[in-house]
Amino acid sequence: MNPFYFHAVNVVLHCLVTLVLMYTCDKTVFKSRGLGFVTALLFAVHPVHTEAVAGIVGRADVLACLLFLLAFLSYNRSLGPCHAAGCFPPTASPTFLLLSLFLGTCAMLVKETGLTVFGVCLVYDLFSVCHQQEKPSNGVIQPCGPQQPASAQPSSPPAHPPRENGRQQRLPPKGSWGGCHATLPPEPESSGFPMSPRAVWSLMRFLTYSYLLAFNVWLLLAPVTLCYDWQVGSIPLVESVWDLRNLATLLLAVVMALLTLHCLAAFKRLEHKEVLVGLLFLVLPFIPASNLFFRVGFVVAERVLYMPSMGYCILFVHGLSKLCTWLNRCGATTLMASTVLLLLLFSWKTVKQNEIWLSRESLFRSGVETLPHNAKVHYNYANFLKDQGRNKEAIYHYRTALKLYPRHASALNNLGTLTRDTAEAQMYYQRALQLHPQHNRALFNLGNLLKSQEKKEEAITLLKDSIRYGPEFADAYSSLASLLAEQERFQEAEEIYQAGIKNCPDSSDLHNNYGVFLVDSGSPEKAVAHYREAIKLSPSHHVAMVNLGRLYRSLGENGAAEDWYKRALQVARRAEILSPLGALYYNTGRYEEALQVYREAAALQPSQRELRLALAQVLAVMGQTREAERMTTHIVEEDSGCLECYRLLSAIYSKQEHHAKALDAIDRALQLKPKDPHVVSELFFTKGNQLREQNLLDKALKSYKAAVELNPEQAQAWMNMGGIQHIQGSYVSARAYYERALQLVPDSKLLKENLAKLDRLEKRLQEVREKEQT
Repeated sequence: MNPFYFHAVNVVLHCLVTLVLMYTCDKTVFKSRGLGFVTALLFAVHPVHTEAVAGIVGRADVLACLLFLLAFLSYNRSLGPCHAAGCFPPTASPTFLLLSLFLGTCAMLVKETGLTVFGVCLVYDLFSVCHQQEKPSNGVIQPCGPQQPASAQPSSPPAHPPRENGRQQRLPPKGSWGGCHATLPPEPESSGFPMSPRAVWSLMRFLTYSYLLAFNVWLLLAPVTLCYDWQVGSIPLVESVWDLRNLATLLLAVVMALLTLHCLAAFKRLEHKEVLVGLLFLVLPFIPASNLFFRVGFVVAERVLYMPSMGYCILFVHGLSKLCTWLNRCGATTLMASTVLLLLLFSWKTVKQNEIWLSRESLFRSGVETLPHNAKVHYNYANFLKDQGRNKEAIYHYRTALKLYPRHASALNNLGTLTRDTAEAQMYYQRALQLHPQHNRALFNLGNLLKSQEKKEEAITLLKDSIRYGPEFADAYSSLASLLAEQERFQEAEEIYQAGIKNCPDSSDLHNNYGVFLVDSGSPEKAVAHYREAIKLSPSHHVAMVNLGRLYRSLGENGAAEDWYKRALQVARRAEILSPLGALYYNTGRYEEALQVYREAAALQPSQRELRLALAQVLAVMGQTREAERMTTHIVEEDSGCLECYRLLSAIYSKQEHHAKALDAIDRALQLKPKDPHVVSELFFTKGNQLREQNLLDKALKSYKAAVELNPEQAQAWMNMGGIQHIQGSYVSARAYYERALQLVPDSKLLKENLAKLDRLEKRLQEVREKEQT
């Protein structure tokens, strides 16, 4: 996927087309190699070719042009001389005829316009081949008709019998890069006579398309303004017969008529086949893209001019040679200097256009600068800015596109994804759906928005519609399935996931999300297969690798989990991957490795509080309490509501035997009033421990009681209460607390030893009492 090689091949193909064009001009068009060289030179540097050569998608045009020329040359090589007036030239070489058919077919398969080479060959044969002047036999096309000196010309051409030429039908060519948008109004259904609305619309359509022909010719004559996309407002419609642009259409019609008459006159005099070849190469390859005979998916596309520009170059050089003949030597020198200047200007413009095609940003930005009234280029540039995270600029260009073309549903949808105001976003999505009710992205985004607003049934309906109108949109399946799972409709969620995998088998994200669903629903073994499939489809899917690592971690397979975490790190060195690996090292007692991993993660995302807190915890466990205290205190300064920070500070102070500070940290944590009763129970338990360390046993007992009230399963609190009562001589209460703790942890040796001590103590006291009584 290195673009250099694609571009290198395109440049090589362009060079080959240039060389073959020079050879074609030398052998079948001009009588001068110099004119063929100038034609090829003009073709090589023409700026309008930049899109076809610099853009990878232009490969079709360049390769089709090469095959077009080779097919034309092969056809001419296949023709033999005429032996009588009024005859067709017989086939001298069936091999070259078959080769011509093969190359023409290949040109058609590469690009539909390649089919026109057959029409070019037939018309050229009809008008020219049987009247060629004889040349020495040197492997090139032989002349037809009687041999005569080069200066002599027959008085009249031999008659040609009529030929059958079946009409060729082709599929419309592909639209221009980035998709197409209709630029003409819908055709009215009513039809009256005379000049009904339908007839008026048809006339305006004809005038618009006719003007587009003149516009394309202007791009060949003066390629000053070039753009990668000429759609959506770039060229306003011709809506009146009084539009001044119709003069350009009229001028083009006059010029083409004069050139055609010139060809017919030259046909009688058997001369000037340069005009014939130039017209054939210019007109026939452009007919499929002209919109006159059938609709195509674009307005103007510079790359489709690659093949017709050969005819322009031939006509230009032919006209230049005629001017040089008519002018005196001084005038001819001036004309040649002007031609050199033109070639230099074309070369400079081509270099500048290639700079535009160096990157997506430069290409899209150039479109905005060149055609600021084109809604499509603003939309494309906004998409690029959105992908780069430059949201303010993207919003500006989306809004500009909507000002120019208010019915741009995709611009409305994308604008909704960028706005922070949910009401405004909802308005954009709804407007997009009003314009395009089947816009699956807008349905998806509006469904997710309603999902966040707890309007779950409406969200489900919209997400189902998104899937219906876009069955290959994997994100819609994931979003709908997760929403159904939240509502505990697990069977439906599973069916949606399976339907998504069936319709989008290549979606790695869908397999990953289905794996998460299977883990949450208690089928981790099935989840493994889908995680692996996600990684198989996308070897760089580090999220699936991390999820697979976590799954193995939950199954107790720490080695496999570590391997997957490390594989994910080979793809992307990210904090969200380092964090679970650090937790694995910490929980398995590999503190040095955990410290190293957490330091790297915190360096990658210094603003992430959880990472710094985890790093401080590892430091505290490793005895580096000062650094741990400093880091934790800094986090508290940033966020005074960090509950875990106070708990960690309490542990750090306790390790430093600063029990008063540890107690103060726990009190500050309790002041935050966490909602989870188990968390509050832990805090009271920790507070009781700090009070016990300060020998404040009565207060400690109260804290332990508060802990077990919130969480009766807190065995350590029951045991500690038993210990306090044991010390204070309340043996009955102590025994009750010990026995309650023993119920929770029946295998606790410490509890059994304490109960044994209590039994011995009570027995000794009983013996003392008996002695006192006796």
